[in-house]
Amino acid sequence: MVFSSITFLYYFLPLCILCHFLVPTRYRNKILLIFSLIFYFYGESKYIIVLIFSCILNYYAGNLILKYPEHKKQILIGSLLINFGLLFYFKYFNFFITNINHIFQTSLPILQIIMPIGISFFTFQATSYVIDIYKNEIKPAKSLLDFATYLTLFPQLIAGPIVRYETVEQEMNERPTKAHLVAQGLKRFIIGLGKKVLIANLLGAFAESLSSLATPTLLSYWLKALAYTFQIYYDFSGYSDMAIGLGLVFGFHFLENFNYPLIAKSITDFWHRWHISLSTWFRDYLYIPLGGNRHGKKKQIRNILIVWFTTGLWHGASWNFILWGLYFGILLLLEKFVFKKFLDKHKIFGHISTFILILFSFVIFETESISDIILFFKGLFDLGGPFTSIETNFYLKNYFVILLIAFIGMGPWLKKLYTKINSTTTGQKILNILEPISLMVLLLVITGFIIDDSYNPFLYFRF
Repeated sequence: MVFSSITFLYYFLPLCILCHFLVPTRYRNKILLIFSLIFYFYGESKYIIVLIFSCILNYYAGNLILKYPEHKKQILIGSLLINFGLLFYFKYFNFFITNINHIFQTSLPILQIIMPIGISFFTFQATSYVIDIYKNEIKPAKSLLDFATYLTLFPQLIAGPIVRYETVEQEMNERPTKAHLVAQGLKRFIIGLGKKVLIANLLGAFAESLSSLATPTLLSYWLKALAYTFQIYYDFSGYSDMAIGLGLVFGFHFLENFNYPLIAKSITDFWHRWHISLSTWFRDYLYIPLGGNRHGKKKQIRNILIVWFTTGLWHGASWNFILWGLYFGILLLLEKFVFKKFLDKHKIFGHISTFILILFSFVIFETESISDIILFFKGLFDLGGPFTSIETNFYLKNYFVILLIAFIGMGPWLKKLYTKINSTTTGQKILNILEPISLMVLLLVITGFIIDDSYNPFLYFRF
């Protein structure tokens, strides 16, 4: 079940909210757990057992670490091996076998494995819980029901953000009903839904149209790179907005996952703003345990490359994702050890060069085969070919407005304007009238697009 579906918007979600607020407070976790399992079962009935097993495994692993501190290291290692063993089997086994066959000219069988939706997210979330108990940073959940509610919570179950237990520990059993949080959450949800349906989906269709050109042009390649970048950003940040908004509706405060990453002044700055829950997970649970920057430059370089190889691999069992991760790892090393002073001094150049490097990164991200990536980059720099064509101009004209909206929305300018208007008494009165009307109209427009549009993927579901 996806958020941008009629089933979710007009059946599942209203019923869940109604049940959640009608029952006594002590039953609310049970209601959320039931609806979260239904949500997952609707889209992945066969593998819901994997999610339930993860709940049981990690809950009891956390309790055993507390109960038997003398054996906590062995318990931690055992739980990590099982968690990541499942992730490897479902997500990477066939990739591993395919490469073994290619390298050694063998014919090992490829299994018919379907990856459980969201396994990368709930595996990382579960392992962070066990590791934090091992490090004495949190106490185990009070009950299996509480932990299962945390791990399966449907707003962030499928595509994050990766929520650590410490973020919601107090709110698992103490979530007072506040109307302003519900209103704020629904507003955030509708805006995120608009980003996904009205911007990301249209830009995805734009990229597909450019891919079908009989004669690609220099301009079409650059427009496609731009469309890829904006589509991924608005799809994933839109999903995070919806998850955070739904969290507020049910009384949870999830941490922000995006902070206008496309206006970053450097690649380092970009990764402080993009998919924050993932980058901090790798920092805290891989980079720092490897030694971080504490044991000399050579080991720091090694640690950075390991982290970014793993980050790429986390996104998918494909060489383009590994290349994407290493691309960022190398750029971060160059920034840290070669260009840092220059970028600090020339900030305008930093913003422009970072945006272009981000465009290149999402060409790698979206283009599956290495040969196609090479062809794409040749197209980006083919000055000898046609600059544009009638077809390219046609699609640019049709999608120009949505591109302009995407450019405006990638920065905090609209938010600043809203804050400025809301800071005055007159502005507050105007917004109090216009805001609910605008949100209702936006929801109606989104609904129309969902009903009419067959192109409605969630890109991060594959992770």
